[in-house]
Amino acid sequence: MPETAPEGGTSGAEGTAGVERRLHPLTPLRRAWAPVAAVAGWAAHDPGQAHRWFSELTSATLMAGMAVIVPLVAGYALLSWWVTRFSVSDTELRIRSGVLFRRTAHIRLERLQAIDVGRPLPARLTGVAKLRLDVVGADAKDELAYLTVGDARALRAELLARAAGFTPEAAREVGEAPAVDLLRVPPGVLVRSMLLTAGTWVMPAAAVAVPALVWWIGGSVWTALATALPMAGAAGARTVGRFLGEYGWTVGESPDGLRVDRGLLDRAHETVPPGRVQAVRLVQPALWRRPDWVRVELDVAGSEDSLLVPVAPRRVAEAVVERVLPGVTVPARSALPGPPRRAAWCAPVRWRGYGLTVTDSVFAVRDGLLRRRVTLVPHAKVQSVRLTQAPWQRAAGVADLRVDTGANTTVTARLRDRGEAGRLLWEQAERSRTGRRLAPPDRWSTA
Repeated sequence: MPETAPEGGTSGAEGTAGVERRLHPLTPLRRAWAPVAAVAGWAAHDPGQAHRWFSELTSATLMAGMAVIVPLVAGYALLSWWVTRFSVSDTELRIRSGVLFRRTAHIRLERLQAIDVGRPLPARLTGVAKLRLDVVGADAKDELAYLTVGDARALRAELLARAAGFTPEAAREVGEAPAVDLLRVPPGVLVRSMLLTAGTWVMPAAAVAVPALVWWIGGSVWTALATALPMAGAAGARTVGRFLGEYGWTVGESPDGLRVDRGLLDRAHETVPPGRVQAVRLVQPALWRRPDWVRVELDVAGSEDSLLVPVAPRRVAEAVVERVLPGVTVPARSALPGPPRRAAWCAPVRWRGYGLTVTDSVFAVRDGLLRRRVTLVPHAKVQSVRLTQAPWQRAAGVADLRVDTGANTTVTARLRDRGEAGRLLWEQAERSRTGRRLAPPDRWSTA
């Protein structure tokens, strides 16, 4: 977890720290645009007030203000870039920043959860990139923005190599590990999957139905339009944003984990770290059954990134899952037996969607009738296991079996026979202890 150290001190890693480096000279432009973006956002939020305020400004006042504000903003951005430096030692990445309040972040290499390369549209146009550092236990990601694309990839490779145990000299020579493509999502398939997702139509339908209801009740066209425009804009932004974010989705396999490249305007290069996936979900909306498509979601400890595959044929998605969880075969839905018939008293409709099976490697649960899900939890990732039983479940002789993972999520096998649940409770605890003892260490690899 990043720590803040006072300026002027010398830490134990000082002697092994590398040469301090600065970010790309274009970095000040990133900070210089913040005041402009703030003013633009305020003007868009309250255009009437913004128009009145700007109309009251005289040319002389405006020029005088610009003559003061522009140099101040530019000077602060340049000074912030000048004092921001980073260096890599045998054990940590150190980032020094801050103009008025100095801050030194010490990021331990063994605590790195993922190192992603991001290229927003302005960065792509100027040939630069940023590194996003996902650290175990940190609430927010640290960033190094911006570096040249080559420097960003080289630094990422060096950090991964050092985290894997290579010497500093060898780490620089290893370079970025090669990747082999596992799947690509064609744009046509992405569009069809969005059209076959109910959530794509909910906001547009509401944008039509709600203004129509407002018009019918109030009789005012302008009120209906004032209601429709924000809702239509939100629906369009959500749909377009999803398409732009998932366009060109590619999953590749490399020694340092699965790599995900995605995005049309803002291109992202992300890595699913090896050994830190706590659970995998295969999700199939109702309208995806005919083409037999699924999406793959992950629970990764310390990370908010959860999507691995936005849409793919089931057999392709299952092959990717088997790369994420080596030695695991995704069980067929029919191989996850459901609760006993008496469980229908507890959930008259939904009970048919529940199921459970336990293999040598995973705790597998299914749920959902329309939107089907199969969740896989490796035994080594189970942190605790619990049996819960509501009063109506006791009457029916069933219970819920819950397993907690290291990603602060709970996977529940619902409405199991009470005797079966009690037996699985102790068996799962033993499987988890054995799995943790035999699991390889969660370390990066570049070989």
